Amino acid sequence: MLKTINLHKKYNDFTALKSLNLEIQEGEIFALLGQNGAGKSTTINILLGLIKATSGDAFINNISVKEHPEKIKKHLAYIPETVLLYPNLTGIENLDFFSKIAGFNYDKSELSALLKRTGLQEIAHEKTLGGYSKGMRQKVGIAIALAKDAKVLLLDEPTSGLDPIATAEFTEIVRQLGNEGRTVLMATHDIFNAVSVATNIGIMKQGELVQNLPSKAFSAEELQELYLKTI
Repeated sequence: MLKTINLHKKYNDFTALKSLNLEIQEGEIFALLGQNGAGKSTTINILLGLIKATSGDAFINNISVKEHPEKIKKHLAYIPETVLLYPNLTGIENLDFFSKIAGFNYDKSELSALLKRTGLQEIAHEKTLGGYSKGMRQKVGIAIALAKDAKVLLLDEPTSGLDPIATAEFTEIVRQLGNEGRTVLMATHDIFNAVSVATNIGIMKQGELVQNLPSKAFSAEELQELYLKTI
């Protein structure tokens, strides 16, 4: 569902990404760990078509990102560290707006059902985003991904700044997405969350994927020790 082949990105003399080969199957949740500057965000931005790789290519549902940057967008949803929504619109109005941009037209009951699937309390559906917590905004972001019927979700530091309850709720939502057959690539610093939710874990260092391991092989403590040794 998501594949990169010798993906390489250079900025003048600086190599941001070096020969990244990655394959993530349908229903798999892949957590990408690494320090700032390791290449996690560069990878996501190339997959989104926001920046062009210097060489190599990436594929979303067997579609080349390089050759069809617009075509891949219907298969993708992106949830950044801070979900960018309209603070003066309600949760349901934001979902309606972004669904229509993606070419979908839902009635109010359908929009509400999508928000409920993410665990957003019904009382919040008609409240403006200006009063939402970060965790609530992320739930709207996930509802948008569901409305688009995105097969691949790209998450960039999704649990950063969340309290333990919101982190646990988000983890359960991501786990459900995997169970539904959606593919998730999650860039994160949160080792404990990665072990909890991911099926596979990769560790990046200076633009290279230096570890690619099944999460079941490690406890959080063992992964933390490996991570510290690797970076």
